Amino acid sequence: MDVKHELKYRKLGLKISYYRKLRGLTQEQLAEKIDKSAAFIGHVEAPNVDKAVSLDTLFDISEALEVPVHKFLMFEE
Repeated sequence: MDVKHELKYRKLGLKISYYRKLRGLTQEQLAEKIDKSAAFIGHVEAPNVDKAVSLDTLFDISEALEVPVHKFLMFEE
């Protein structure tokens, strides 16, 4: 991950966490839906961990949470 994108990945993780909770899912349930580990989801969502997410994974999360993918990338200043 490029250092200049760290903040964007953190914001992305927070968006994923927000929509996951809005849907009433645990990290484990989301992980199962996208065939990842709960630890992976935990790392993605943690604001103090820089974890890159592939587009394929982001698309899978989008489908699992029934949220258009562009909503995860709308970063408010």
